[in-house]
Amino acid sequence: MRVAVFSTKRYDRESLEAENGAGGHGHELVFLEARLGPETARLAQGFDAVCAFVNDVLDRPTLEALRAGGVRLVALRCAGFNNVDLAGADALDLAVVRVPAYSPHAVAEHTVALLLALNRKLHRAHARVREGNFSLDGLLGFDLNGKTAGVVGTGQIGRVVVKILRGLGMEVLAHDLQPDPRSLALGARYVPLDDLLRGSDVVTLHCPLTPATRHLVDARALGLLRPGATLVNTSRGALVDTPAVIEALKTGHLGNLALDVYEEEADLFFEDLSGHAIQDDVFARLLTFPNVLITGHQAFFTREALTKIAATTLENVSEFARDGRAPNRVTASRVRHG
Repeated sequence: MRVAVFSTKRYDRESLEAENGAGGHGHELVFLEARLGPETARLAQGFDAVCAFVNDVLDRPTLEALRAGGVRLVALRCAGFNNVDLAGADALDLAVVRVPAYSPHAVAEHTVALLLALNRKLHRAHARVREGNFSLDGLLGFDLNGKTAGVVGTGQIGRVVVKILRGLGMEVLAHDLQPDPRSLALGARYVPLDDLLRGSDVVTLHCPLTPATRHLVDARALGLLRPGATLVNTSRGALVDTPAVIEALKTGHLGNLALDVYEEEADLFFEDLSGHAIQDDVFARLLTFPNVLITGHQAFFTREALTKIAATTLENVSEFARDGRAPNRVTASRVRHG
């Protein structure tokens, strides 16, 4: 199949080309730096499929333009699909496939790395030492051992987070629509979300973004947190109401914040903006807090994860090319009915 790959970075091209050859897929891959959206969908004219990433816009106008240009398949090289109008895709007979799992360890390990770095102020200590400042003032952390962590969402990633945090000696409260037996076996205790927020020193988010979970952590939820609690989000930016979080940081009620995702990240992340002023005033405000640590959506970014993403993405394309089947297909009806 002819596949237009949007939002391409060097590492995307390398991993997809390697798997396309080693896996014997033989697809014609055309790599485009442009982000997919209504204005750029015309670039896919004459292609059988498009390959899209987390910040590509696949709304109804984009999907209509793709379908009019001959595209039959949207292959997401990510797990999330909140950026896709699935009802529109169904109506247009456009198949949408995703990578349901690549490396839960990659995201889980980055989550805990953020927590450890933020708690022990490693980002600030590193900058100080490079300037010859070896003072410890302002770098005081706390033992994670014996503290309580709240894990919201115990799918594959959340389960690995539970395992690591239990290994650090933390008590773990969990919340999920469907309790996970393996997380229970690791020692997690399932509680209602409000109880989790009230009872945790650290809260980490690992649930999908749906209409029900948008701004899950809002002003009300933040008010339930223990004073000085730490919040970590490596899932989807819109799980968190950022202005509400800023207010909680200003008052000191929220003690620490670690983010690998941000609700309005599309115009920021995956680009080198070091020579430009940040135009997003909300994000710029976050950067002023010494107790905030942000990475640019890199939790997934390991060799193993990129290899798995490329393999599953191209296998999805090959399956569809062979017989129209799409084992990792997502549709509006499947999402509604679980």
